[in-house]
Amino acid sequence: MGSDTLTLLSTREIAKMRQAGKLAAELLNHLEAMVKPGVSTLAIDEEAEKWTQKHGAKSAPLGYHGYPKSICTSVNEVICHGIPNAKQILKDGDIINIDVTPIVDGYHGDTSKTFFVGTPSPIAKKLVEVTEECLNRGIAAVKPGGKIGDIGAAIQEYAESQGFSVVRDFVGHGVNRIFHTEPQIPHYGIRGKGKRIRPGMVFTIEPMINEGTWEAIILKDGWTAVTKDRKLSAQFEHTLAVTSEGVQILTLP
Repeated sequence: MGSDTLTLLSTREIAKMRQAGKLAAELLNHLEAMVKPGVSTLAIDEEAEKWTQKHGAKSAPLGYHGYPKSICTSVNEVICHGIPNAKQILKDGDIINIDVTPIVDGYHGDTSKTFFVGTPSPIAKKLVEVTEECLNRGIAAVKPGGKIGDIGAAIQEYAESQGFSVVRDFVGHGVNRIFHTEPQIPHYGIRGKGKRIRPGMVFTIEPMINEGTWEAIILKDGWTAVTKDRKLSAQFEHTLAVTSEGVQILTLP
């Protein structure tokens, strides 16, 4: 897709995006209390939908290209797009990424976080901590006049230095009134390559970092992406706005 599909947002639109992002962050904070052994991923989804409606917002994932639920719940070896399910009961030692996108006044607030269920194994703890640091390093690489490749390079260098791998099949994306749009933000790459980063760009950075191979397989449901070797995967996501001064994180409470 060419740069003509790239939307640069005005200050007013970025303020709208911040409202949606704030609600998304508050929703994640609200759901965190449910992340404990014995709780089903469906129960978390149902609470997310109830809370979202109560706050006058809509769940963007629900019905998106036929997706059946309001949030994504990706447990252990699931990289992303895990579908909440009554039979999937969280147990001690699991990790779960919860990905939420409420729509507020037409604008999408997209964020996700990986939580520990009970006490994590040492490798799970390290993977989750490294993944969060990958997101932080990706954000720190965003500068007006820089290149998209700078973001992926910062993430890839750190993840691989810690013995982990970066998923290639899924990327960050532009987001505004449209859920997924230009630019694409790979979480691997080469500094100085890719499109120029410009003020008014709003996009997600959402690194998916794997314990073993970076390769993914999509399950028969057409949504759930799992690691090819069934080892653990973790993810963190923020929505960001590029300004003339630098970068603002829009998905903060």
